[in-house]
Amino acid sequence: MRISAKVDYAVRALCEIAARPGEAPVKADEIARAQDIPHSFLENILVDLRRAGFVRSLRGQVGGYRMAAAPASITIADVIRAVEGPLADVRGVRPESLAFDGSATALRDVWLATRVSLRHVLERVTIADVVSGEIPTDVRALLDDPDALVPH
Repeated sequence: MRISAKVDYAVRALCEIAARPGEAPVKADEIARAQDIPHSFLENILVDLRRAGFVRSLRGQVGGYRMAAAPASITIADVIRAVEGPLADVRGVRPESLAFDGSATALRDVWLATRVSLRHVLERVTIADVVSGEIPTDVRALLDDPDALVPH
């Protein structure tokens, strides 16, 4: 799976907002600076996050962004879907809608299993988990695999 810059920046922006104490809004330039995100790119991402109901924007001199939903209720999968769409598709088609013939018949099952595997991680980890550093145990256990740090 390739994680786009847009997804990476969206998750990091939410983490930055969620990590701030209290209800004070965080300005986009503060988020951009703290997470080393290009400001113009961040503005577009914040629009998507607001549209999804994850953040609320406040205008004016003391404006900025703050959480509109509890960080514990927003999964990484939710963020991906908000900024890019479905977790796993094949050429823009959902795996359950695919059919292959002949020697590739079982490929649909491989793509479905891939989606299930992604969901296993991305639907369990929340913004609150990332901010606290307390990744769910079953997800953290995957890091014990010797291949976890081996690039392929």
